[in-house]
Amino acid sequence: MFCVLAFLLVYPAGAQEMGFEEYNPESTLVVPENKVTRAKFPFVDIHSHQRNMSPGRLKELVGDMDRLNEAIMVNLSGGSGAGLVQMVQNIEENCPGRIVVFANVDFDGIGSPGWTEKAVAQLEKDVENGAKGLKVFKSLGLRYTDNQGKRVAVDDERLDPIWAKCGALGIPVLIHSADPRSFWDPMDAKNERWLELKTHPRRKRSDTDPAPWQQIIDEQHRMFKKHPNTQFINAHMGWYANNLQELGRLLDEIPNMSVGIAAVIAELGRQPKNAREFFIKYQDRILFGKDSWNPDEFPTYFRVLETEDEYFPYYKKYHAFWAMYGLGLPDEVLRKVYYKNALKLVPGLDPSRFPKG
Repeated sequence: MFCVLAFLLVYPAGAQEMGFEEYNPESTLVVPENKVTRAKFPFVDIHSHQRNMSPGRLKELVGDMDRLNEAIMVNLSGGSGAGLVQMVQNIEENCPGRIVVFANVDFDGIGSPGWTEKAVAQLEKDVENGAKGLKVFKSLGLRYTDNQGKRVAVDDERLDPIWAKCGALGIPVLIHSADPRSFWDPMDAKNERWLELKTHPRRKRSDTDPAPWQQIIDEQHRMFKKHPNTQFINAHMGWYANNLQELGRLLDEIPNMSVGIAAVIAELGRQPKNAREFFIKYQDRILFGKDSWNPDEFPTYFRVLETEDEYFPYYKKYHAFWAMYGLGLPDEVLRKVYYKNALKLVPGLDPSRFPKG
C-alpha cells in the first residue's frame, strides 16, 4: 500500500497514460537562434489558393505580402470563364502586378462528344483574359471518371491537346498528382503520417482507392515526357521530397519538369545536408511556394532556407513531429528559388519588383 501511495505522489494520476496526440514536449536545447520574419529577397509564391478576390480582401492580402517581402502571389484557384475575368479585373483595379491567376480545367464529362475541343477553347480564352498558367488539382487521377464511369488517368490521351495547347501558348502547368505515399501505406505504428491520417481520415488511400500510388505518379511522369514542349511545375516536389536521390534522377530524365516546395518544407528541414546539396545542384529547377495561406507559417520556410539554425519547431505536429534544421543556402540559390526561376517560367511577371542581376 505504501509503494502505491508513493508512486501516486511522485507520478500524478494519468501522467503515465498519454497518447501520442497529447505528447508535445518543449525542447530544453539551447542553441543559437536566427528567427526570420521576412524573406531575405522579394519572392514569388508560386503556390497559393485565394478564392476571394474582392477589393477588400485584396487590400488585406497585399498588406500581409508586404510584411513577408512577397512581391508576387500566384493564385492557382483562378477558375475559368466569367469568374476568372472578374478576378483579373479586380486585381488590375486594386493591386496591379502583385497577384496573377492560373486557370483551372473542369474535367467532368471527359469522353463526351466535343469535350476535348471545348476544354481547349475555354483554356485559350482564359489565357486571353489574363490567366498566366494552368493549375491541375489532384482530383485528376484520384476522383475524376469519364462518361463511362472509368477513372481518368493523368496521362489519358484525351487530355493531350490541353497540355499541348499550354506549350503552344507558352504557359506552365502546375500539377498536383496523388498525395504522400504514406497515405497508401498501412495505418499502423510504422506509418509516419499516422497522426495526420487519424485527424484527417478521408486522406487514407489504398491500391484500389482509387489506384496504387506508384501508378498515378508514373502516369504523371509519362505525360511530362510526352509533351517536351510544355513546362510542368510538379507541386509538392512530386511527393519525392523524402527521396531526393530519386527526385534528382527524375529531374535529369525530364528536362521540362521543375518542382515547387509548397507543403514539403518539413521534409527538407529534417535533412539539411542532403537537401542543401540538392538545392545547389538543381537550383534552376526549384520554385518557392507555400500552399495554404497562413502568413504566420511563412517564417519557418524562410528559416529553413536561409539560416543554419538547429532543431527548431515545425508548426503542425500532424505533418511533422520532428524538428527543423536550416539549409543555409547561398544567396544566388535563394534568388533563383525565391524569384528568378518563376520569372523564367511564368509569363508576364513584372521583373522590376526584384533586384537586378
